[in-house]
Amino acid sequence: MTSLSPSMSVPVTIYDTTLRDGTQGTGISFSTLDKIRVAEKLDDFGVHYIEGGWPGSNPKDAAFFQEAAKRTWKNAKITAFGMTRRGKVKVEDDAQVQMLLDAQTPAVTIVGKTWPLHVTEVFQVSLEENLAMIADTVAYLKKHGREVLYDAEHFFDSFREDPEYSLKTVKAAKDAGADLVVLCETNGGALPEWVEEVTRKVIAHLGGPVGIHTHNDGGVGVANALAAVRAGANQVQGTINGYGERVGNCNLITVMPNLQLKMGFDLGLDLTRLRDLAFFVDELANVPHDIRAPYVGLAAFTHKGGLHVHAVQKLARTYEHVDPSLVGNERVITISDMSGQSNVLMKAEAMGVALTKGSPEVQKILATVKHMESEGFEFEAAEASFELLIRKQLGQQTRCFDLIEYHTTHRYHSGSSTETTEATVKIHVNGNDEYTVDEGDGPVNALDKALRKALLPHFPAIAQVRLEDYKVRIIDSGSGTAAKTRVLVVSSDGTRTWGTVGVSTNVIDASWQALVDSLEHYLFKQP
Repeated sequence: MTSLSPSMSVPVTIYDTTLRDGTQGTGISFSTLDKIRVAEKLDDFGVHYIEGGWPGSNPKDAAFFQEAAKRTWKNAKITAFGMTRRGKVKVEDDAQVQMLLDAQTPAVTIVGKTWPLHVTEVFQVSLEENLAMIADTVAYLKKHGREVLYDAEHFFDSFREDPEYSLKTVKAAKDAGADLVVLCETNGGALPEWVEEVTRKVIAHLGGPVGIHTHNDGGVGVANALAAVRAGANQVQGTINGYGERVGNCNLITVMPNLQLKMGFDLGLDLTRLRDLAFFVDELANVPHDIRAPYVGLAAFTHKGGLHVHAVQKLARTYEHVDPSLVGNERVITISDMSGQSNVLMKAEAMGVALTKGSPEVQKILATVKHMESEGFEFEAAEASFELLIRKQLGQQTRCFDLIEYHTTHRYHSGSSTETTEATVKIHVNGNDEYTVDEGDGPVNALDKALRKALLPHFPAIAQVRLEDYKVRIIDSGSGTAAKTRVLVVSSDGTRTWGTVGVSTNVIDASWQALVDSLEHYLFKQP
């Protein structure tokens, strides 16, 4: 079924800007590898556009576009973001516009000024020059074969003060060849009624649909996006988990199921993986999950007791607005020992492991998972550790080696600013004891190198494995220096990447667990 807008009969697409607008949120940061992993996850999920960042604004964004150009994307168009040419500068002479072309993305989004206040006071150009800046940039990018989306910044504030000029700006973009004009509710303070009314007027003026980009400062970012779609908007821009500047952007994790399950739009998305996507991005961003997040939160379908539990067990829809399995979540009755099986079964199936609900194997795996999660483990971005856990419980995986001992030493050299970290590892492998020592940039790197040195004579293939990323999160900060630490390690063999996790009150031990899982997972996957 084609996704159709009720008023305009056009497809509705999802545009993700987590990697650009989302990273402007307080405390949100992604490495280049993180950005690639998030983009791959979004592409696999079925998102239509993935905005990778602003080429040339920082080294991470530049590196992302270089890596993205080497990959084949199944569903999404990778999109570069920039702005119109500068005032009184020819578009072909504007270095920033050239960087948009150099990013080699099939689509480009440019932002331009709509509000006369910004044009004259911030850009300090005439209103006529601003219209030329918009038209020139759109036409130039179209001439070079790019799909062009035009973001009309502060559109709803501008339209309230000067509707005539606001319409001139979007008309300039449309007439110059923009594939889509996107109305931006930049300040996040408008209410749905106003957004819907203005969107209808713009669509009537342009003679075609528009996109919508909302922020959540008034707590109605999702509601405003849905209002625009009711009016005929055919694209929703937002971020995973609502990351973004100030209080955040329109939360795609909430808006996507509302569009597909409540409003009847077939977005072509497998929403059964929605919760997995939300948790995955939280983990890479090193952000605690919001247990009360709509659709995907741990508490979203939790029933604690009394009349609610009794009613839900008889007729679930009395207290559940959708079937939780539709969004990859599950019903939790806190008195039930069965909660959690659905996620285990779904993840096992994705790994090619067939399990039967209620079987002793599932009960054993579930009990182990619950115990480990109570200790602080989190497997959403550590799929490799989760697969090892399942296979070990099923007797399908044996350890490649056994640890006898390890220790690390950190030396400061007196009279010098240099320092040395040394790790010693002793393991039992293939009937032999291997004892190795190596130095590294800190204890984790030294341990990693010493362990590899011990294993290489027995498993030469691990020479291909590299530790790509390393994250540490304090789980129970109230315990001070005795707090538990969760370590997430991302490894790669140059072809694929995988995540592993370790938890301990000792950060070195937690790191060791994650390192060992990484190498064991790789060796298990070898033919």
